[in-house]
Amino acid sequence: MKLLVFGFGYTCRHVAERLRPGGAQISATVRSQAKADMLTRSGIRAHVFSPDRCDPAVTGDIAGAEAILVSIPPDGSGDPVLAAFADMIVAAPHLRWIGYLSTVGVYGDHAGGWVDEATPAAPSDVRSQVRADVEQAWLAFGAVNGIAVHIFRLPGIYGPGRNQLAQLAAGTARRIVKPGQVFNRIHVADIAAVIEASLRQPRAGAIYNVSDDEPAPAQDVVRFAADLCGVPPPPEIPFESAELSPMARSFYGESKRVRSALIRSELGVELRYPTYREGLTALRAGGEGPTS
Repeated sequence: MKLLVFGFGYTCRHVAERLRPGGAQISATVRSQAKADMLTRSGIRAHVFSPDRCDPAVTGDIAGAEAILVSIPPDGSGDPVLAAFADMIVAAPHLRWIGYLSTVGVYGDHAGGWVDEATPAAPSDVRSQVRADVEQAWLAFGAVNGIAVHIFRLPGIYGPGRNQLAQLAAGTARRIVKPGQVFNRIHVADIAAVIEASLRQPRAGAIYNVSDDEPAPAQDVVRFAADLCGVPPPPEIPFESAELSPMARSFYGESKRVRSALIRSELGVELRYPTYREGLTALRAGGEGPTS
């Protein structure tokens, strides 16, 4: 299977690590020539695609692809991959699967209530509205051209090197408290498992929530990580007085609980890390977190 990844970042690196042992041939786009060279040396054919440069070799990767995974976020005018390559993607002779990595932010705020794939999108900010628009653009593109497009809605992503244990080790962990606020999370390995399962079972127009089973307040997760490491948790900081970037603050403007039953019933995926407890415990066992 030949998979082309648009935007080879943290999540897609783990997808590639899962698929390559099974014989998948991975090509990818990145934003710099230095990263393209590094990936090529590791066996992943990589070319530059950025707002100011596009390597012509990307067109050959599209023509040879059997599957395309898009993880590049939208820009101000929509999806850069559709804008640049729609005609080439339609013409790709072997293409049978497209996946788009989106966000549960498209559901908007539900005051802590539950959402699933049947819940209408109701974005509460401009960034999430653009995401919802791009989802619909990809789904319409697939329907018109007879290509199976799949949307994967992701919550907060954690995994090796990107987790509360690593934050504790770096001294950057904070326990910001906003009463009633909950978030879902997902371990990057479970995202990779869902992508692999979908590649085996394409369904045109599919939308999947890819999230864990226990939405929880952020401060509880940090405390659990601190307990795993045997260190005192950072002090609680009221949300109102916390110093946050505008983007970080916007995340606290929404609270919802995300169901992901469809990945089980349709794709047969059982999460390896169904809650943050299993995920962080495994990461701690792997050596992550502060050392005494």
